[in-house]
Amino acid sequence: MNRQEKSKTKKELRNLEIQTRRQEKKKKNVVNWKWIIMIFGIAFCLSFVLSFFSETTIKKATLPISILITFFFVFLGILFDIIGVAVTASDEKIFHSMSARKVRGAKVAVLFKKNSEKVSSFCCDVIGDVCGIVSGASGITITALLIKSFHSDLLFTTLIVTGVISAFTIGGKALGKSFAINKSNIILYRFAKFISIFYRI
Repeated sequence: MNRQEKSKTKKELRNLEIQTRRQEKKKKNVVNWKWIIMIFGIAFCLSFVLSFFSETTIKKATLPISILITFFFVFLGILFDIIGVAVTASDEKIFHSMSARKVRGAKVAVLFKKNSEKVSSFCCDVIGDVCGIVSGASGITITALLIKSFHSDLLFTTLIVTGVISAFTIGGKALGKSFAINKSNIILYRFAKFISIFYRI
């Protein structure tokens, strides 16, 4: 890269920084402590309840049932990650048009889209991460059951169980993100329609 290109790059970077500062001033983003505290509380309660359910159920269950419960949490995390991405990637105009025609669930979809940052944070960060933590904890119980049943090596069994759960979680979320971006409007509509059964506006 010659001097002229370096100078041009620096100017572009400077312009980008200036534009970013202007946008920040316009938005006047303030930390929403009420939302953060609420999310903290929800995350704690969900983690506590799901962990309690997972630990008490898996310890009493057979190995196949324990594996099914673990993968249920993996699937749940992937599902909510898909919803979180879909809400962010969807087009709000479509749902305004549907809302004007009084299509069921359209108003809820508009509400979710207007609060996409919060909905995405709740689905991906709260539900998704809690499910990831719970499935990881369940993996420890499965490891103990495998060692007890097959007298396998502790290190080898732990690595295999952790690797399988991680691969399904990460691979599932990677596939889910592509699907969520391509089908974002349909996913948001179906999710909003389901939520509209319980929440009417």
